[in-house]
Amino acid sequence: MCAMQKNTTPCYYGEYLQLDKFLDAQKPVSGQYQDKEAHDEMLFIIVHQAYELWFKQILHELNWVLEAFNEPVLDTKKYGRIVQRLDRIIQIQKLLNQQIGILETMTPLDFLDFRDYLVPASGFQSIQFKEIEILLGLKMEYRINFDKKSFYNRLNDEDREHLMALEEKPGVFDQLEAWLERMPFLEKKNFSFVEAYQNAVEEMLSNDREIIDNIDCLSDKDREFQIKDLEKTRQQFDALFNKETFERLSAEGHFRMSQKSLLSAVFINLYRDEPAFQQPYQLIGKLVDIDEEFTQWRYRHTIMVHRMLGAKIGTGGSSGHDYLKQTTQNNRFFKDLFNMSTFLIPRSSLPKLPPHLEEAMGLKSE
Repeated sequence: MCAMQKNTTPCYYGEYLQLDKFLDAQKPVSGQYQDKEAHDEMLFIIVHQAYELWFKQILHELNWVLEAFNEPVLDTKKYGRIVQRLDRIIQIQKLLNQQIGILETMTPLDFLDFRDYLVPASGFQSIQFKEIEILLGLKMEYRINFDKKSFYNRLNDEDREHLMALEEKPGVFDQLEAWLERMPFLEKKNFSFVEAYQNAVEEMLSNDREIIDNIDCLSDKDREFQIKDLEKTRQQFDALFNKETFERLSAEGHFRMSQKSLLSAVFINLYRDEPAFQQPYQLIGKLVDIDEEFTQWRYRHTIMVHRMLGAKIGTGGSSGHDYLKQTTQNNRFFKDLFNMSTFLIPRSSLPKLPPHLEEAMGLKSE
């Protein structure tokens, strides 16, 4: 039996995709200044147009995620769809990374055939990419100095006003932090996860010290090195438990998330095997993956630009390769989540959740 047609007007492939506009949108400029159009300029345009199309889809997914988060209480029924949307963004990012390989089929001399005709246009001016960065949480105060001082000066008034307005709205980082701070399980009745976790950490570190002290084959120098390394680990844990230390390190840029939200993220990671926390754990993991994919994209972009331009400045006025290298190292969204492994302890050392807490989380059967 044939499916009933729901549309009243026939849908034609080329019209639906508006291919007449789409395929006529590649306008190389090199032919305006020299006898023959630079062959590889077409590739350059198409790759960057493809980037912008995928950026549009990423923004489509991010806006849905932000809308889902923008509720007093995140509907647990939406966890699965949030994870699905974030995973779609990751798959798009992987494709964007692969596109760099296509662009790298162009040699530096091929690029020089048209590069100087593009001044001052630059990927630096991609409004959609900046939108993605801002929505994920990379606001102006967290950017490198060149971005802070020069980026907005290179935009027209309309784009500048649009992005500055976006800066004032909560992004994924802000929504994630608020969601984690609302998690009620750190302190419940007579059970304090923070206290139980701190005791487990102290026991783990004490056992580690005992092991170091009792390894006969260690030289005094190696033993001293391992003790110092263990002390650094202890200091990192102490920062997580001590409010004043945490706030001081946050002011120095070591942490961006609040202490409570970071502890909640640690809780979710430690109890990820429990059914109630499997999807929240996946959600956090997908955000880490998105950050990692963008870092890889920036790195590959940096290497490609170095190969194409060497030490030349970028067409947008940046220092080219050096600028991109700085963004790769510093323009991160979820550094605290990347550092989460610092605060994990073995499953065998996990504090056992009391029955009333398991019941509150829906982990205990009647």
